[in-house]
Amino acid sequence: MNPFQLTDIYIYPIKSLGGIRVAQALMEDEGLQYDRRWMLVDHEGTFVTQRKHTLLSLLQVHIEDDRLYVSHKLKENLKISFQLDETTGKRIEVRVWDDAAVGLEVSKSVNDWFTAYLQFEVRLVRMSEDDKILVDPRYAANGEVKSFSDGYPSLLIGQSSLDALNEKLTEPVKMNRFRPNLVFSGGKAHIEDDFKTFSLGNVLFTAVKPCARCVLITVNQETGIQGKEPLKTLAGYRTFNQKIMFGQNLLHKGTGIIHVGDELKIESWK
Repeated sequence: MNPFQLTDIYIYPIKSLGGIRVAQALMEDEGLQYDRRWMLVDHEGTFVTQRKHTLLSLLQVHIEDDRLYVSHKLKENLKISFQLDETTGKRIEVRVWDDAAVGLEVSKSVNDWFTAYLQFEVRLVRMSEDDKILVDPRYAANGEVKSFSDGYPSLLIGQSSLDALNEKLTEPVKMNRFRPNLVFSGGKAHIEDDFKTFSLGNVLFTAVKPCARCVLITVNQETGIQGKEPLKTLAGYRTFNQKIMFGQNLLHKGTGIIHVGDELKIESWK
């Protein structure tokens, strides 16, 4: 019996907003369907992130009947929705770290809603299907593409890794601090560090780079309050080359539907 099983699948339709746990998802070239396909940008086109604007953590997203809904976790009447394919057609040059891309403006009313919430001018853009964002060529194998994610199409974390961290913390944290796409059970803490390739259904994944963590994981996703943990504790035992690592960035080959409960079939080890 294979000891590794997929226990959670998460998508984050709007970058830096709340994620959605799903029972199954379609793995597309850029990553999981709908994952980081929308993004808030400032007046210069630079992505807006929880790292600076912790209020974003309090905005929950869900998708239903071809609409994307955004609602405040604590204020029931603060909400907005729009069609998944809604855009004004206006193309905006945007930037995610060092990656330049093109986004399609969703609508003025959506811009105004987010601007009022954050108290500075922002626009919501959707990925253009015609403009691909390439993965860093230092790690890409076959010209892989990604969404508006920080660097890679998807992120994997073992439940054992979080359990080991929580044993060291006074107050345990939830997996949503780390914003993974795929969570699995089985094996020792951080065994994902040893994975090289594995398959889920018809999709072959390669673990190409540990995920360096930042202050975003110190934001409580239920309250929007920022502290020092778990970054401080992680720094004590997960620092490599002056970076704090937790989870594995993935590339993949193939497309298809993956399901909670699927086995991670390890093809090769590092």
